[in-house]
Amino acid sequence: TVATLARAEELSIGFIAPMTGLFAQVGKDMVSGFQMYLDEHNNKLGGADVKFIVEDDQAKPDLGVTKAKKLILQDHVQMFVGGVLASTGYALAPVSTAEKTIYIPSIPAADDLTQREAGKYPYLIRTGWSSSQPHHALGAWACDQGYKKIVTVGADYAFGYEAVGGFQKAFEDCGGKVIQKIWPPLGNKDFGPFIPTIKADADAVFSLMVGPMAAQFPKQLRAAGYQKPILGGGTSYDEFALPFMGDEVVGDVSALQYSAALDTPKNEAFVKAYRAKYGKVPSYFSESNYTTAQMIDETMKKSGGKWPGSEEFIKIMAGLKVDAVRGPVTFDDMRNPVQNIYIKKVEKKKMFGYDKPELWNTVIKTYPNVSQFWTYGKEK
Repeated sequence: TVATLARAEELSIGFIAPMTGLFAQVGKDMVSGFQMYLDEHNNKLGGADVKFIVEDDQAKPDLGVTKAKKLILQDHVQMFVGGVLASTGYALAPVSTAEKTIYIPSIPAADDLTQREAGKYPYLIRTGWSSSQPHHALGAWACDQGYKKIVTVGADYAFGYEAVGGFQKAFEDCGGKVIQKIWPPLGNKDFGPFIPTIKADADAVFSLMVGPMAAQFPKQLRAAGYQKPILGGGTSYDEFALPFMGDEVVGDVSALQYSAALDTPKNEAFVKAYRAKYGKVPSYFSESNYTTAQMIDETMKKSGGKWPGSEEFIKIMAGLKVDAVRGPVTFDDMRNPVQNIYIKKVEKKKMFGYDKPELWNTVIKTYPNVSQFWTYGKEK
């Protein structure tokens, strides 16, 4: 038809990530994941040519807001993607509502974006996870191991509270008890003052670390002679952090919706392609943004390669059933992913035909179709 001969529409996508500062490496992983999908699809999503504009927010929420407004008002993007911190997600969401522009928090896991405050953000759809989501599963798993008392050590900000909260809720509901909570400041490097205060009668420690904190905490805890198990929130042992860790983390267990050691043909192909292209194993920051690009692609296909408008785009995307690298993904009625949560154990081994043993997050249990409301249901 004449319509298909017409030049494909241009889809303008703004991408907000820290390209400088403390979280710059994370930002690179985010951009790399999205860019790899674009490269594999000739820079088209759903037939539309993509204009991909990256803005550096240095992981500062206020700067993120400035960049989002620039993308919308100057670059006229149809959507903006990204941010890293939960606090950035909370800052960007109101911009989306005010400007009636799609916001896809691919990384910010702030619970309330798709829970108590979801009604305020009709143009927001999350493609990653909510903070408490994987940690409910980990709390239940900890009970299954027979742990009764746990001390939590978590970064002192929104994401830390929500992740620890998810773990605590599920762990205590199946008979465990969190006997102490320790809150080192975000970006803390020296855990010396905190480690001696950990109560001696705990069966294990649950840690929730982000950025450079992740590699420091287990190293310093083990160096101090701590022998008991360490469990970690998703960001504590993600593939972003593993290369900076040593054998001290072997045996540590964490939970997330992605592991680079996920033994499926789809993930093996992804890991090999990503590593060949960027010289490193993909982190969840990489997979989440690769999958975000895939979801935008599938949404645009359903609208025939034409921009359907913000309301319709959200409606189409929320109805997707996606066969993602991480596994099957659907969306709940609050526009948060329902997906597998993997319990992962750090092992030193060879994977996917690479010739030397490395640290990998081996999947030891899969909880399928986990919603952000775990087994509680939305109302509760």
